[in-house]
Amino acid sequence: MNVFDEWPQLDDDIQALIPEIISIRHHLHQYPELSNREFETSRFIAEKLESYGIPFQSGIAGTGIMAVLNSERPGICRVFRAELDALPLTEQTLLPYASKMRACYPVTGGGEEETGVMHACGHDMHMAMVLGFARLVATHPEKFTGSFKFLFQPAEEGAPDGENSGARQMIKEGVLESPVPDVCIGLHVTAGPLGEFRLGRHRTTASADTFRLEISGKSTHAAFPWTGIDPVPVAAQIISAWQTIPTRQVNLSQSMPPVITVGRIYGGQRHNILADNVILEGTVRTVDNQQRDFVLARMADISQGLATCVGASTKLTLSSNNYIAGKNDSALVESIVPLLSKISSHQVTVDGGTYGTDDFAEYAQRVSGLFIRMGASPPEMTSTGEYIWPTHSDKFIADDRAIAIGIKMFSILSLHLKK
Repeated sequence: MNVFDEWPQLDDDIQALIPEIISIRHHLHQYPELSNREFETSRFIAEKLESYGIPFQSGIAGTGIMAVLNSERPGICRVFRAELDALPLTEQTLLPYASKMRACYPVTGGGEEETGVMHACGHDMHMAMVLGFARLVATHPEKFTGSFKFLFQPAEEGAPDGENSGARQMIKEGVLESPVPDVCIGLHVTAGPLGEFRLGRHRTTASADTFRLEISGKSTHAAFPWTGIDPVPVAAQIISAWQTIPTRQVNLSQSMPPVITVGRIYGGQRHNILADNVILEGTVRTVDNQQRDFVLARMADISQGLATCVGASTKLTLSSNNYIAGKNDSALVESIVPLLSKISSHQVTVDGGTYGTDDFAEYAQRVSGLFIRMGASPPEMTSTGEYIWPTHSDKFIADDRAIAIGIKMFSILSLHLKK
């Protein structure tokens, strides 16, 4: 039997839940919290699960939650992951439920900065979808087979240095045990046509390393630069030289190139004083572990070599909370594309993955994974041709109508993935 025929009233049953789930999403969007600080968010999710009669365990990896449901018939175990945390951004969307939250955010090298907090990566949508789907399963257990684990995970955006990151710590504390899942499913909303699905045939997301390069020189009067060592031109030369790694040092016929981005530069005390040191902070995106090792080694060699030429020195450090490259189960991808095509009015795109990162890759490294991206921009915006602000922007907007599409996708995949 066609999986769509197994539950002819599925759309109606989803729509019966949608008003409450949208209200939940608006609440979560309005009161976001930073990584490993999702205390009220976790409490709110736990209260909803309790009201639905869904058993759960809280306090995993700090603020994480795992809910487990068993259907009335035997079958496989499926995991659905949602993220609790938000980003350090001051929201500029003008939505009636826009965040006005503020918090102190740890910065690289020590100290804190006050910042706005915003669900600019769609995690409020993901929580609403997974919570709505959990309620649907709890209300209609007879429609499904096997068991379900619903993970509400902290710190997907990256924990502050010295703290445990979300997925790794959740796994360390046993969420992939008793029972061991057969498949793990993650949905991520993006800027794009509402309901448009994209997924990687094999590679899904890039690995990512956050770096900090300190270039040490010798301070002196700016009028007499030859009496000191100026780290500023060294920084400029290093940034330019690093860009030859993806364009001239990686075999582009064998793999996609890496991406090296310097996102922050600071140093110096005054306009007429040579700086003692300059700090570069940024991110490196690579497509596999071999490329990652090569790129990081070349970055260290280039920076130290250029600094040595003028008597300066460098120190390159990496955050302990790096991301590994993600992957999909290729056979599962091929099997679900026809289903996604029937859920969406848009063509399903199977591609080579994205340079974005997500620690869903930690689950997919251990269990067959399906990581799916879905457009969630309001049609009123995409139809006019105006610029659509992407995720991680303070103007990113996700349409409430995407929630029902996500819940339906979870339902259809669960009916399809039975054994």
